[in-house]
Amino acid sequence: MKVALIICTYQRPIPIVTLLHSVKKQTRQPDRIIIVDGSLDNASELTLQKENFQDVSYYRVNAEQRGLTKQRNYGIDKVNDAIDIVCFLDDDTVLEPMYFEALIDTYKVHPEALGVGGYIINEINWKKVDTSFKPTIHQFLYDGYVRSDGSRFVLRKKLGLDADRQPGFLPTFSHGRSVSFLPPSGKTYQVEQFMGGVASYRLSALRSQRFSEYFEGYGLYEDADFTLRLSKKGALYVNTNAQLHHYHDPDGRPNKFSYGKMVIRNGWYIWRVRYPNPKWIARIKWNATAALLTLIRFTNVLTKNKKIRTEAFTEASGRVAGWFSLLVNKPKIKDE
Repeated sequence: MKVALIICTYQRPIPIVTLLHSVKKQTRQPDRIIIVDGSLDNASELTLQKENFQDVSYYRVNAEQRGLTKQRNYGIDKVNDAIDIVCFLDDDTVLEPMYFEALIDTYKVHPEALGVGGYIINEINWKKVDTSFKPTIHQFLYDGYVRSDGSRFVLRKKLGLDADRQPGFLPTFSHGRSVSFLPPSGKTYQVEQFMGGVASYRLSALRSQRFSEYFEGYGLYEDADFTLRLSKKGALYVNTNAQLHHYHDPDGRPNKFSYGKMVIRNGWYIWRVRYPNPKWIARIKWNATAALLTLIRFTNVLTKNKKIRTEAFTEASGRVAGWFSLLVNKPKIKDE
């Protein structure tokens, strides 16, 4: 299989170089690397020139093409038809040496797969347990592994608002558990959504479906939108052997008010992509969960240091603004 790697970047010259060094150490090299840079300056371009990476195609886009989904679509247009699989990586990730090899093997084992996601290993501490293990309310057990459950999920359990589908599948009231709740078992799991910054797709799937440009700029939940739409056409998987690290570089992220507003509005959007006409109980639970998570974010103002207090209040205020905006201006679902 011929493999292309597309890296969309914005204001992160150092992380993208770190990522490319990890790509050079792969047991299976991509056949082509495309960098789509939406930065406001040329720092990334100059840094890449100094490193002199071979076989890297660099494109710096203008304001009209800037934004995660626009940059991804731009990169796809630069891929020729000889490519079979297109991989996407966030610019602040670092790969384990067998990342691409494990991804490609998944397509061989599951030839029906339209997409395969990778697996982040540096964010969650899991523990393997035996079949007799009984988790507490503060723990999450899945497929023989246990991890701590965050305070948000603990409270949701107590209120009957916990996700009622397995990780990687969206409940009827949304607010599900992401693929980060899949354990490091070495298995491949079928899902209906995975993270866009550690993703791969068949080129044929990308030719038939575009990334929605509704998700302007930072593009929160664009990956959920794309994979939920694609899963209606065919199978998606996450291979826990395709491992990498994600370091969440702070540069290039939106302000907290805008982020909070996106959490609500974009969250509503992807919920309706999956469930266009939810039942009333699902509507009640979506709003109840959104309200609960906003309230929890407000309580962080009382419990964290000064910087975190400010960020928590600003983000929570953005969530409230996003919530009320749905009353007068709901997003229009685009089928791209």
